[in-house]
Amino acid sequence: MKSEFKKILEKQHYALVGNHSAVKLCHWMKQSLLFKRECYKQTFYGIKSHRCLQMTPSVNQCNQMCLFCWRHQGFTEKDFEKVDDPVLILDKSIDAQRKLITGFKGNKKCDLKKWDEANNPNMLACSLSGEPTLYPFLGDFFRECHKKEITTFLVTNGTNPKALENLNTLPKQLYVSIVAPNKEVYKKICSPLIPDGWDRINQTLELLPSLDTRIVIRHTLVNGWNMSEKHISEYARLISKANPMFVEPKGYVFVGYSRKRMTIENMPSHDQIKFFSNKLAEETGYYYMMEKPDSLVVLLSNKLKPIRFDK
Repeated sequence: MKSEFKKILEKQHYALVGNHSAVKLCHWMKQSLLFKRECYKQTFYGIKSHRCLQMTPSVNQCNQMCLFCWRHQGFTEKDFEKVDDPVLILDKSIDAQRKLITGFKGNKKCDLKKWDEANNPNMLACSLSGEPTLYPFLGDFFRECHKKEITTFLVTNGTNPKALENLNTLPKQLYVSIVAPNKEVYKKICSPLIPDGWDRINQTLELLPSLDTRIVIRHTLVNGWNMSEKHISEYARLISKANPMFVEPKGYVFVGYSRKRMTIENMPSHDQIKFFSNKLAEETGYYYMMEKPDSLVVLLSNKLKPIRFDK
């Protein structure tokens, strides 16, 4: 990793792990520890915000340069020069999380019971930055997590179907970000670094019904780009290929380096997200389940009652 990039990440409070991994405290962990507020994943799925380890095994490896992405994109790579062992990544990531939360214990607002629990994460969100499926030992990494009884969520952009097909251990919940309704919008908003990204995404959608794990399709919705009413039927066709248990229409948030590429007008209101979600539910036959306005997200499901991880 180039020293300039390391400095940028460290300034943004990333804890670097090995050659290509990183940990960063989620906003909602802080909110949970100090103000008893929970993230939408806790509301929807029952995970505990304060026990969640947000990390990536590919902090600088990605095959897209999405305009709405919050991360710095000046040093993006598609390959690894040196690949770290999954056991090292997991152990060092937990150590990094513990160091990052050390200072909270001295805050009078901190819930000390939660702080104690936060030192032993039981949930891992493999999503922080980059494209995790580019890491060649991802299945082994999930196996190590499950040995420690850590629930795993993976977020992927869907451009690496072979990696998903060959995972020897699947995550407990697999998110696929479908942020474009068609190839034309995809090329504009995702700025792919590979020539066949849209074809690969469609291969992933066709693969998903065969994977023995919970599937979520997430639509990151950017006002003026990918969320007009004319796009809803196109999204519905993509969803029908994947047959996911859940669909999350979620609004783009005007944060990080995306502010250099987007404007505040591109951040939709929750009312816009809810309108879009209701129309998508009508088109797909999915059920409206719940929403979390402070995260600009609605949950749709093909089940009448979601299965939670705390049950």
